Amino acid sequence: MSKELWKPGNMLYPLPVVMVSLADAEGHPNIITLAWVGTVCTNPPMVSISVRPERYSYPILKETGEFVINLTTKDLTFATDYCGVKSGRDVDKFKEMGLTAIPASVVKAPMIGESPVNIECRVVKVEELGSHHMFIADVVAVDVDEAYMDEKDTFHLSMAKPLAYSHGRYYGMGEELGSFGYSVRKQEKGAKAGRKTSRSAEKAGGTGKVRKSADVNGGKKATTRQDSQSKAKGQSTGILRKEKKRQK
Repeated sequence: MSKELWKPGNMLYPLPVVMVSLADAEGHPNIITLAWVGTVCTNPPMVSISVRPERYSYPILKETGEFVINLTTKDLTFATDYCGVKSGRDVDKFKEMGLTAIPASVVKAPMIGESPVNIECRVVKVEELGSHHMFIADVVAVDVDEAYMDEKDTFHLSMAKPLAYSHGRYYGMGEELGSFGYSVRKQEKGAKAGRKTSRSAEKAGGTGKVRKSADVNGGKKATTRQDSQSKAKGQSTGILRKEKKRQK
C-alpha cells in the first residue's frame, strides 16, 4: 500500500458547515458561514467556532460574546455559500437570502428560522491560536424545528437533509450505514441461525458460495474454457458408465 507524503495541513474532512448568526450592540444582525466548528465537551455542553480576526463578525463576537450556530440543509446550500463569501460590511445577508431572523430563547443574537437546529451559545474563552482565533462557548439552549419531530417526540435530523463540507465542496448526507454500537450489538436469534446454516453449507460443499457466484451474472454463472472442458469430460464419463451398466 503506497502513501504520498504531504506537508502539514488541515485534511479533517468532511465537516459540518454551519451559519453562525450574531448581532452587534445596536442589534444589527449578521451571518457568517463556518466549517471550523466542533464539539468541545458533553457535560457541560460546550462547542467552539474558529474565526479569522479580519472577518467582519470577529469584533462583534468579541464584544457581545454571544452567537447562534444554525445547522444547514440541502435547501440552504446557496445561502450557506453566499454568507461565507459576502461580507456583512457590504450587505444584509438576512435580506439578500430571504432568511428569517427570529428571537433566540436565551441569547440576544438572532436565530435563522429556516434552520432545523439552532444552538445558542455564550463565549467563555477565546484562544488566539494563529490564522484563526477559537471561541469556546457554553451551549445555553437548543431550539429544534417541530417539523422533524415524530409522534414519539423523537427528532429526525436526517429528514432535513443536512449539509456537509469537504475540501471546498458541499455535499448531502448519504445512506445510513450503521448506528452507534452496532458492531458489538447482540444479534437476533434468527440472524444467528441463518449465519450458522450458511457456514454449515459452506463446510459441507460450499453451497452458499456457489449460489453467491451464480448471482453475479443475473443468476447465470460465468462459463470459462476450463469449465467447458470439465463439462465435456464429465459428459463423456457419464456415457461410459451408462454403457457399462447396460453390459451388466
